[in-house]
Amino acid sequence: MLSVNERNFKQEVLDASTPVLVNFWAPWCGLCHMIVPQLVRFQAEWDGQLKLVGVNADESLKLASTYRLKTLPTIVLVDGGQVQHRLDCFLGREDLRRTLDAFMVAYQNRNESQLLYTAS
Repeated sequence: MLSVNERNFKQEVLDASTPVLVNFWAPWCGLCHMIVPQLVRFQAEWDGQLKLVGVNADESLKLASTYRLKTLPTIVLVDGGQVQHRLDCFLGREDLRRTLDAFMVAYQNRNESQLLYTAS
């Protein structure tokens, strides 16, 4: 997982050509560490269609404020510089997985609709 901060967030996330899954975390957050392997597996499954980055919220207070973090981990899907989905809490690995899959299905459906509209 690529580590980003306030200096490179715009380049790596907002200006990215693919959707970016931003994992806001902190070193003291046990759940944050627990979900990383699942996020990495998810990124591998969507290889080339999704970028995964991590933001240490303790070291990037401006980003934490900008994205109004209330809990950690917070996962945000950014596409085209805009937040498309946000996950502030989840009940476990399966809940996280279902939500991430729903993010990507919605993303794919939206892109397919845009391609059909453009081709018309």
